[in-house]
Amino acid sequence: MTNASPRARLLITAPFDPAAAERLTDLFDVETVEPSMAGDSLARPELAERLAAADAVVCEVDKLDEAALAAAPALKFVVSCRANPVNVDLPACTRRGIPVAATPARNAEITADLAFTLILSTVRHTGEAERWMREGNWKADDLFEPYVRFRGIGLGGRTLGILGGGAIGRRVMRRALAFGMKVLVHDPFLAQGAFGDDAEVVALDDLMSRSDVVTVHVPLNASTVGLVGSEQIALMRPDAYFVNAGRAAVVDEAALMTALREKRIAGAGLDVFWNEPPDADCELFRLDNVTLTPHIGGASDDVVTEHSRIAEQALRAWATGGQPAAVANARELASS
Repeated sequence: MTNASPRARLLITAPFDPAAAERLTDLFDVETVEPSMAGDSLARPELAERLAAADAVVCEVDKLDEAALAAAPALKFVVSCRANPVNVDLPACTRRGIPVAATPARNAEITADLAFTLILSTVRHTGEAERWMREGNWKADDLFEPYVRFRGIGLGGRTLGILGGGAIGRRVMRRALAFGMKVLVHDPFLAQGAFGDDAEVVALDDLMSRSDVVTVHVPLNASTVGLVGSEQIALMRPDAYFVNAGRAAVVDEAALMTALREKRIAGAGLDVFWNEPPDADCELFRLDNVTLTPHIGGASDDVVTEHSRIAEQALRAWATGGQPAAVANARELASS
């Protein structure tokens, strides 16, 4: 016996691969709507009729909250195209017996790419060099000025400290090894020899003091908020760099700003910020030892293709009576 009828009704409000949506028509009556990036509830007048008829919903930025659930009496399964389904009211779905699947690691590869882009740009000062050149500062009477002004470090033989040995951290590790770097990883859930000869699993303070570059890839939860504070930053060498394409709240803002302002560390590369977007007068914009990107770690069409693939697998499993992977409330549903 299956969890869904042969022609269950599927509503997709997330950005979605058209090929994946087409493949799902063998099991579902599929309806897609133009994705909204507003982060509003799905309980919107223009979606009312479709939501009321939906057996399954795939969403990303839209909120599946109490109002949306009340407007979806037929709903039996949800896929959130997020690593964690933060846009879905999990307790409310659990009370209704609705499994909620996520799409873990959907952006792991491209976030690792962005993190390594920040590492390279920060240690080689490429962002600053480009701005300088675009402003017309490279003059014929001093062709070698940029060679001196933007002199940076190479990565080969240097040590990368990775906070978090999960999907993204492991991919960053592979990239670092290809550059000939030594790798340290801090992750309290990993055994010391978890990566064999590829990386050494160490304590946080050890990583901060030994690394030439530190990069953040831990999830944001109660144990990681403020994980890197003034004591940890003080352990970094003056010639070390700090990169964060993970979560801003992992780092104590005041401590990092002080270290950058006073040149206690060589510099930082940031894709995430404590206030997004940062205020126009944010001090970060005035610091010449900081590389900034506007939270684009997951900004890639490849993410849509990947989360569509994972969502398709989950929907097929559910529709054919199987067990979808990465159901966020599976334990709660099993015990209810």
